[in-house]
Amino acid sequence: MEYTSIITEVRGRVGIVKLNRPQALNAFNTALVTELFDALEVFDKDNNIGALVVTGSEKAFAAGADIKEMAEASPFEMLTQGRVEQWDRIREIKKVVVAAVSGWALGGGCEFAISCDMIVASESAKFGQPEITIGVIPGAGGTQRLARLLGKHLTMEMVVNNRTLTAAEALHFGLVNRVVPVEGYLDAAVAFAEEIASRAPLAARMAKDAVNAAFETTLVEGLKSEKRNFYMLFSTEDQKEGMKAFIEKRKPGWKGK
Repeated sequence: MEYTSIITEVRGRVGIVKLNRPQALNAFNTALVTELFDALEVFDKDNNIGALVVTGSEKAFAAGADIKEMAEASPFEMLTQGRVEQWDRIREIKKVVVAAVSGWALGGGCEFAISCDMIVASESAKFGQPEITIGVIPGAGGTQRLARLLGKHLTMEMVVNNRTLTAAEALHFGLVNRVVPVEGYLDAAVAFAEEIASRAPLAARMAKDAVNAAFETTLVEGLKSEKRNFYMLFSTEDQKEGMKAFIEKRKPGWKGK
């Protein structure tokens, strides 16, 4: 597929999507959001891809939404255009998605990053939800996901009082998985994704589903989801191969079946 606002690349078994609106610090407009999720869905269906990485530039992962597109919009226009609903597509991606974040991740940029499964941040990364400064609030999951990740008080400060987290603070509070030097942040994220891509594909998918259930359901329902996924994996060839390889003290050969 040809894209105008993103660049796609494949390294080994990792599918990479790079946001490419440098003139606007990768701010999300309709075209960028549509192309981003289209590309992720294409990679998600590709059996040769085991994990995904989304990145921006060293200067900005994504500096929010394109305010010019919505400044004069009415509530009805926002609703019928489905601007926020597009973001729900991230929940349907079955493979693990790693956000490689450098520079600004603000507003929608922060919301997208935290909707990914893991985050590798460069030392220059900064996370924030500055919507309050333009008279609105986060609308693509920022208040809900941040509260689950950071707790009420810090989330309230970010959303109500425009606090920005540095990369070091994000690591301290558990928002990101690791912080690496700016010059190697994308390579580090791809190497991380390669590790994930080397795991049993169906088990990785079931693991992602079970962990997400912890944030979307009650404990009782989450435990049911975990147990169901655990039992289902015993119907796969990979489970037989993985346990046989363990007994035989060799490396397993995954088939994704």
